Amino acid sequence: MSRYQVDLLSMGRGDVPGPEAYWMSRWDEWIGLRFQTALIRGDGVTALVNTGPAADLGPMNEKWTQVLGPRAVLRREPGEYIVDALAAHGVTPAEVTHVLLTPLQLYTVSNVPLFTAAQLCLTARGWTHFHTTHAHPHDDRATSIPDEILVHLVTEAWPRVRLLADEDEVAPGLRTWFSGGHHRASMVVEADTATGTAAISDTYFLLDNVLSDHPIGISENIDECLAAYDRVRRTATHILPLYDPANFDRYPGGRIA
Repeated sequence: MSRYQVDLLSMGRGDVPGPEAYWMSRWDEWIGLRFQTALIRGDGVTALVNTGPAADLGPMNEKWTQVLGPRAVLRREPGEYIVDALAAHGVTPAEVTHVLLTPLQLYTVSNVPLFTAAQLCLTARGWTHFHTTHAHPHDDRATSIPDEILVHLVTEAWPRVRLLADEDEVAPGLRTWFSGGHHRASMVVEADTATGTAAISDTYFLLDNVLSDHPIGISENIDECLAAYDRVRRTATHILPLYDPANFDRYPGGRIA
């Protein structure tokens, strides 16, 4: 059985209003988030969950400021750009074998063209939704897959694009399943480690979402959130929300197994 090492890579920090992280709750609070990617390595696989925000944070932060105000901008420290974070773990973009995207947003897809040898894995549901929806209050086309990334995906990179079924296996011991909740392209990535299964996702922002059955507020489907939380509680040893700053307290250095 394949056993993977998982390393969480910090991509920057930002604050969101309480009801965005906790449905209909924390009205007078701001919740600090730490945006992350996950590097998964083992048995010839070097997989990356999300590619992080672009080198130029300006366009994304401008959009976030328009929606939530200046406190919501992403703040990035030296070493938190994806190329630098990978280099700190001895990995170059060319060595990545699989990129898994969840959800489809500027902070996940912006660096896809750097990964010239990787399979580019995203949910078939998310891809179909993107190409068949003309107007949506949450999944805006320009911030889901910007034009320059879309052109790359459907031309030069198209032979490497892999559309995932609702339940899929990317490699032995590395699985995905559609979780929804946050976006139509949201999924859970499961990696079998020496100490149990790690469940990585954006459907839960913070571990407390899962443990207390409290859905995220910026949700497209509460029932999908609750179903995902129930499943990961039953099946995962390591529940890894892609925005939880406390991941680095629970797992010093961001390393699992």
